[in-house]
Amino acid sequence: MKRRLLLAAATGSALMLGGCASQNIDQYRTEKPELDLKQYFNGTLDAYGVFTDRSGAVVKRFTVVMNCSWQGNEGVLDEDFTYSDGTTQKRVWRLTKLPDGKYTGTAGDVIGTAQGQARGNAFYWTYTLSLPVDGNVYEVRFDDWMYLMTDKVMLNKATMSKFGVKLGEVTLSFTKR
Repeated sequence: MKRRLLLAAATGSALMLGGCASQNIDQYRTEKPELDLKQYFNGTLDAYGVFTDRSGAVVKRFTVVMNCSWQGNEGVLDEDFTYSDGTTQKRVWRLTKLPDGKYTGTAGDVIGTAQGQARGNAFYWTYTLSLPVDGNVYEVRFDDWMYLMTDKVMLNKATMSKFGVKLGEVTLSFTKR
């Protein structure tokens, strides 16, 4: 019984602390340069990233080549990942631009539909990803923030969590060719 109470208290504390630290996309409304996803994610991009665990230790490094295109308000982000251990992965995002800077997205390993919104130089979206780890597949939530730095460079920081508990972070730098 005590163990259940401690687990419930720990989970509740993590959820409350996570709620206190959340950003609001509207705080970036006036930041420049203004991010237009259709313009930035169009053509070929290179990305360089790391996955860090809860302690901040780098668990895996990776590169991504993205081939992106749009037809009207429908976009395709075709991503080819190469990891530091030599493994590769492909993810194809299908994005839809909606009114008021909102976007939805789907991909083969995304459960349901990603929901996002752009304001100023920032883009925030959240989604659940099927993440393979050591022969198992876990459903993890991604809270993904992107910040346009210049017309060619964007930084991305995503927090991964399960049941409100932070598992780690993904940090990426995108460079438009």
